[in-house]
Amino acid sequence: MSNARFRAFAAVAHHGSLSAAARALDLSQPTISSQISTLERQSRIELFHRRGYRMTLTGAGAKLLPIAQKLLALEAEAEYLLRDSGLLHQGELKIGAVGPFHVVEMVAAYRARHPGMQLSIRMGNSQQVLADLERYDTDVAVLAGLYERAELFAQEYARHAIILFVHREHPFAKKHARASSIPLTALHGEQLLMREAGSTTRRALEDALQQQGVKPRTDLEIGSREAIREAVARGLGIGAVSEAEYIADTHFRVFRIDGSPAHTATYVYCMNERRESLLVSSFFKAIRRDSD
Repeated sequence: MSNARFRAFAAVAHHGSLSAAARALDLSQPTISSQISTLERQSRIELFHRRGYRMTLTGAGAKLLPIAQKLLALEAEAEYLLRDSGLLHQGELKIGAVGPFHVVEMVAAYRARHPGMQLSIRMGNSQQVLADLERYDTDVAVLAGLYERAELFAQEYARHAIILFVHREHPFAKKHARASSIPLTALHGEQLLMREAGSTTRRALEDALQQQGVKPRTDLEIGSREAIREAVARGLGIGAVSEAEYIADTHFRVFRIDGSPAHTATYVYCMNERRESLLVSSFFKAIRRDSD
């Protein structure tokens, strides 16, 4: 069965219509329609629900998608190996990430080694980024925190302490006016602005607080770094953020926590079965901190 049909199938699944898939693959819409129809006719399975111009996967289509994407990834790997003696002078590497931190420096390191490669970055939350990786929509993923799954390979890239920040006119800032570092116990009874459930920063800080028996006020939950920053600017409480993500501001006071009991770590992921592939391994080699 031709991989062109699987390529058309994956494109329609991703873009949701024949016309959008045709534009993405630089083919005519009748060509895409014919490839999908042939695939369904030969398999005797309906792969898409048609609702006007929109097309959504059936249950069988959803099961086929990761297999089709895996086949296409393997085809690309074969092309990389055979072309230019496997030196990756051209091609595409797709990266998933939960945020821009570290990803830009990784891209710079990779481009320095492989300037002819095209790179794309797809942003999303942790669940979306991992799902994209497992569906072969991306080749590698950059996430905060360790997700231990048998099908995934993870490598730690960087580790950063969690720091506290507060408006400089807030009573907490005045109480610790001479300090640049404070014990975790200083948060006892203070209003601590909490990230949403599932945040790696929140989880790491909560673990440290629990271990030391510290109980701040945590009745204000805010769902993003930007919203936390705005709440701190309005004097609503104390914010916590990974040191790598903090943006300096003269209106804020920053405090390190004695002994750095809470930290976040950035990990780079790939599918375990692709760990040794030319494309994926080239990325891990390029971002090694001790690489030339």
